[in-house]
Amino acid sequence: MSLPSTIAIDGPAASGKSTVGAKLAERLGYVYFDTGVMYRAVTWAALQRGIEIPDEAAVSQLAEVLHIEVIKPTIQDGRQYTVLADGEDVTWHLREPDVNQAVSPVSAYAGVRTALVRQQRRIAAQGEIVMVGRDIGTVVLPDADLKIYLEAMVDERAWRRYAEVIERRTSSRPDHDLERDAEYEAIRKSLARRDKIDSSREVSPLRPADDAIIVDTTDLDVDQVLARVMEWVDKRRNEEP
Repeated sequence: MSLPSTIAIDGPAASGKSTVGAKLAERLGYVYFDTGVMYRAVTWAALQRGIEIPDEAAVSQLAEVLHIEVIKPTIQDGRQYTVLADGEDVTWHLREPDVNQAVSPVSAYAGVRTALVRQQRRIAAQGEIVMVGRDIGTVVLPDADLKIYLEAMVDERAWRRYAEVIERRTSSRPDHDLERDAEYEAIRKSLARRDKIDSSREVSPLRPADDAIIVDTTDLDVDQVLARVMEWVDKRRNEEP
């Protein structure tokens, strides 16, 4: 048997899916595909073309015609993948402040989501891909060869996200205990609110696929989670057809 060619990784925010997905793709020599970059590509293109972000119909129409590709890195500049929008390398543009500010409403438009799911499936059909998101195993790739759902207690996920904030913070900023406590609590509340929204929405709610392998990452580091996932990759490879 060969390796599973399409691997879906889902889970709530800060469950480790992006980090593990990237490392898994690197280990297997696969394309790493965080589906969130597609919504950023549409947002960037809309801003470049002067399309008003609140104009849902116009943004959705753009998503229908914008050709997006996500491929292995074409330049060794720290990127995890290369994103092409109508043939233009937009990889680093997708993290610009104006895109950060505008991507949330774009990602909520039903027309945009429908158009991009088609493109996600087109890219996945090429095989040898690790696709990461919140509805990959349930909606985008219900027939994926292997489905992984990572979860962790909200307290642990909040600490992970908080550690990222601290790492990015400049040394010149005060870091008093009360400030740390307040910041952690704000992050925890934000994650809990996001969990509730994601799991209760009518369209593509966050949930494990019925045939997903659920891995609780609460007490595991990244290498341990990757090892667990690789065990399932190897198991699927050795299964009889």
